[in-house]
Amino acid sequence: MAESEPINIMGAGLSGLAAATILAKAGREVHVHDIREESGARFDGDFQALENWSMDADFFDQMAEWGFDTSEFKATEFKVVDLIHPDDTITQARSPKIAYRIVERGTSEHTIDQGIKRQAIAAGVKIHYKSKVKEKDCQIIACGPKGTSAVAYGEIFHTTHPNHIAFQLNDKLAPGAYSYLIVIDGVGLICTCLWRKQKKSDRFLNETIAWYDKHYPNLNRQPIKRVGGKGDFTINKNYFQDGRYYVGESGGLQDFMWGFGMRMAVWSGVLAAKDIIGESNYEDEVRKQLLPYVKTSVANRWLMNRVGDRSFKLMCNSWMRDQKKRGDGLIWISKLFRPTLLKNLIYRLVNPFMLEKDAKSMGRGVRRMPFRKALKRDDWEPSSEAMAIKEQWNAIRKSGAKTSFAEDSDRISIP
Repeated sequence: MAESEPINIMGAGLSGLAAATILAKAGREVHVHDIREESGARFDGDFQALENWSMDADFFDQMAEWGFDTSEFKATEFKVVDLIHPDDTITQARSPKIAYRIVERGTSEHTIDQGIKRQAIAAGVKIHYKSKVKEKDCQIIACGPKGTSAVAYGEIFHTTHPNHIAFQLNDKLAPGAYSYLIVIDGVGLICTCLWRKQKKSDRFLNETIAWYDKHYPNLNRQPIKRVGGKGDFTINKNYFQDGRYYVGESGGLQDFMWGFGMRMAVWSGVLAAKDIIGESNYEDEVRKQLLPYVKTSVANRWLMNRVGDRSFKLMCNSWMRDQKKRGDGLIWISKLFRPTLLKNLIYRLVNPFMLEKDAKSMGRGVRRMPFRKALKRDDWEPSSEAMAIKEQWNAIRKSGAKTSFAEDSDRISIP
């Protein structure tokens, strides 16, 4: 690609803007196109976690090395996380190091989306919103999800509770996945993730909210709105093809087990930009630096798909025993996420039948994790507390509160 030619990027999310910023700083003319009206519009005020255990390097140190100013967006650090067992026992995972940074996604000035956007514009990037372009006309593809492998539903609310984060393993409330509570500066989010496709899926969120209301009585929850999103988990045969770089979710570069994707999104965008300016080879660097973690997460997801609350309880107990022994709750979870020979072997064994071919992937050899079918144990009637939550939300919605599930995808909305 001649240096005088402008570079077009499809998608103004984190991966697209990260790539654009690096390229613009290198003196290239960059145009970023997005079908939405603003960066972060897909997430609508959602809280998301930047985990800090899967790799030795602190992600914020990496961002600084790449030239990004992390003070441009709000990030709240946590060293203590409530770990909620399937039998409702609540323990705490602790570390002397930062375990999580919670950032907000969306269009507000303090969100990570807007912080990265400001840096892109300052570098000279031209962003075109409500601009629909074709893949063949772009050099970097940085779109959101195309298919559905999992969904998440949440409620955002005002609260008087102090800053807090809780992570719950409970196969009834979050089939095959997890739920969580995040409170940041008077605003809370309760969310449940569903790895098995369900009918009447709102009952899972209502039941989850009822659980947190009962076990965290000081929440004083005042609902604002309900939000949702979908995960699209894929493995690609090629990450660079026909002159195009596939980054972030478009390249399937995220964690299959618990959905962590922001680190890989930014990282892959940086790697694509470095290839274009001649500093590295994108395909080689993705396979060396990122793909081993993605494959590990596929193995983890396969294992997690085959267990229930009994195994979740064993996991929680093992985690707490290891923390007591080592004095650091990050060591156990870190081992779970890091590539090993065993996880690589599991990946090789399960990949052929766990992932399905995507016939519309333009010859890139994309294999997608399907949305699994519901199990018999997923069929249950809501509790009276959950029905009261439902009635509460219906009343609030009639007064003007929003339910924003529609704009989460670049193809279709949540089913």
